Amino acid sequence: MNIKLGEIEGKFVDLIRENEGIPSGELVKICAEVFDWKKSTTYTMLRRLCDKGICENKDGHVSTVISKEEIAAIKTDKLIEEDFGGSLPRFLAAFADRKKLSESEIDEIQQMIDRFRED
Repeated sequence: MNIKLGEIEGKFVDLIRENEGIPSGELVKICAEVFDWKKSTTYTMLRRLCDKGICENKDGHVSTVISKEEIAAIKTDKLIEEDFGGSLPRFLAAFADRKKLSESEIDEIQQMIDRFRED
């Protein structure tokens, strides 16, 4: 899945996910409070995310279409691309330098590497 998701779009999706199945009118009210958006801004953003296949507005109720994990992967891809020049090893090195990895985390990462080598 090759979806681009800007920062504000990501926050908007998170808001929808936290309020899954929310009536669109209620979403407009929340967005006015959280983002200081007008009604038209909320509906424009919602339409954009529906066009991307991330959300849906069905019978006046708004929900996400793709999983939380898929959204996290999209956000992570963007972070790695923008902040680490697309280099996953640079991203992992920066993360590991700041947080001491436990033995079980190291083992889990090694198992993932081994699976990727097999494929």
